Amino acid sequence: MSLEWRARPLSLAWSNPVAWWWGFLTLVSAANIAIWVALYRQFGEQPAGALSTSSEIGLMLLLCAGYVFGCAFRSFLPRADVQRICLFDTWLSSVVVGRSVATIAELCFAAQWAVILNQLGAMTSADTTLNVALVIVPLLVIAECFSWYAVLTTNYLGNAIENSLWAVAFFLVGIGLCRLLPEFHGAVRIMLIAAIACTVLYLAFLVTVDVPMYLNRWRTGRARGKVHLRLFDGLRDVSTRWIVTHDLSEWKEEIAWMSLYFSGAVWASLALVVFCALGDQLPRYRNEEATSPHSQMLVVNHTQPTPRTN
Repeated sequence: MSLEWRARPLSLAWSNPVAWWWGFLTLVSAANIAIWVALYRQFGEQPAGALSTSSEIGLMLLLCAGYVFGCAFRSFLPRADVQRICLFDTWLSSVVVGRSVATIAELCFAAQWAVILNQLGAMTSADTTLNVALVIVPLLVIAECFSWYAVLTTNYLGNAIENSLWAVAFFLVGIGLCRLLPEFHGAVRIMLIAAIACTVLYLAFLVTVDVPMYLNRWRTGRARGKVHLRLFDGLRDVSTRWIVTHDLSEWKEEIAWMSLYFSGAVWASLALVVFCALGDQLPRYRNEEATSPHSQMLVVNHTQPTPRTN
């Protein structure tokens, strides 16, 4: 297997902006792997019973590994699925391999959010958050189906629907996080606010950049009379055809979302592991005065009239 840049029309030349972009992705991914290893040593090697949430932390580390290493693979061997373009001439750059890795990684990321929302929802008895935890993985499984449809048929409408479903999923995540705000104070409340802010930025990117980009490609294809592949023909195509290119014009629309996705989204995955590891300390930041049954009983008793005594 060769990872050399095919000389068409340029070789491994750092004067090419695409080479600098690939170097950035590689450097970030290597750092992300190093951070995951550090987290594993910190939390994954704890003796049994040392942490009450050890089973959850183990699951979160496993899910995070799926996402971190999956995104690192996609960073080392970038490809754009529908266009069938890649940077390196190797079968590992085939769309069927890359899309399979991406599917596993993205479902791991979705499952991480489900675990965290379930943990917080159960702690606070927040039904809204618990319901979001239940629906986010099934919703994103549907999104992955549309992604595969787009990849196999080369129909960008599938990508537009896929990313719209991601927007719906994280809109629900934002609602679930907002529901938790009154339940916590201090550092946990600050972390929730930061997560909500990042979710809003992600939604803004999807709605203003990502989904419109795919819709525009779909409309352009329709205007040109593009003929889409049938599913079985597409399956053969993604398994056997990849086009090596280092032309910036071919990659320019992919650079923004890939750079953000393989950096910021992976950092979010790593942060979820840290947050899960703080599970034993979360009760310290609960607003117990406003939520405990005992405090509510005191309020009720205080508002009832005092009976007369003779």
